[in-house]
Amino acid sequence: MKFYSIVIPVFNRPIEIDELLHSLTKQTFTNFEVIIVEDGSFEKCDTIIDKYRDKLDIQYFFKPNSGQGFSRNYGFERAKGDYYIVFDSDCLIPPHYFTAVEKALKEQPLDAYGGPDKAHDSFTTIQKAISYSMTSPFTTGGIRGSKKHVGTFHPRSFNMGISKVVFEKTKGYIIPFKGEDIEFSIRIIKNGFKTGLIENAYVYHKRRTSLSQFYKQLHFFGTARINISRFFPKELKLIHALPAFFVIGLIVYLLLPIFNFTLFKLATFILVIYYSAIFIDATIKYKSISVGLTSIATSFVQLTGYGIGFLKELWVKISRG
Repeated sequence: MKFYSIVIPVFNRPIEIDELLHSLTKQTFTNFEVIIVEDGSFEKCDTIIDKYRDKLDIQYFFKPNSGQGFSRNYGFERAKGDYYIVFDSDCLIPPHYFTAVEKALKEQPLDAYGGPDKAHDSFTTIQKAISYSMTSPFTTGGIRGSKKHVGTFHPRSFNMGISKVVFEKTKGYIIPFKGEDIEFSIRIIKNGFKTGLIENAYVYHKRRTSLSQFYKQLHFFGTARINISRFFPKELKLIHALPAFFVIGLIVYLLLPIFNFTLFKLATFILVIYYSAIFIDATIKYKSISVGLTSIATSFVQLTGYGIGFLKELWVKISRG
């Protein structure tokens, strides 16, 4: 039986930490410690931590702000476990999570793993719609958290586990943010470690709570993908540029009426079919018409936010030579 160290960086999110820690008190498997790394927050969560000291094996550290990647390293350096688990602060952990991880690692040992994310029943309509757009086969979210992913599985740091040996060999994250988890996953694989997906080790990922916040997050993700290519140029693949093609196609679509109205009508028909499919799929999945309608908006924001960020950062990279 493994002893797990949970490492959670946090920046100005005491309410989220309260909810996450509460979910950890409900675990059916309890052989773990919790390490909270406060990354220079103005809204500290130290008083929240005190509520859980008699319920969890918990450590709390406050440090100057350095970014979530380096804050995770800070936690790894102080961890006592055989296996280190990383969660984002806006996650809720279902009670069976560690039981599922323990079972999966016994059946198939992995040096590093990742798990999917889902929407909790308590999430708002927009949170469910955002979750849909980030996991749907109708958007680029469909390539994450599934055995149908392209190539070797790359864990992501919102829900990720690594063995102690992985950290000792790789020394953890080498960039503080902007694609730090993608870079880390690539380096883990290039060091010869075995990675995989544990499908039942999912978390409820709250993400952002408005379209504007969601856009900013996805714009950041788009720039991060180009940033990673500075370290691993061959890891920038055509599939990563799909949202950028969507943005370019959208610009062309808006100009079509000037040049060819017939093509404009055809493109409009295709878009209507595409977003109708999203509406129907999301409505069926969540049994909610409001989630289905909102998923049209969040899917559009997901593709445009990522695509614009990708194109902007690509232009900066080309301009710098």
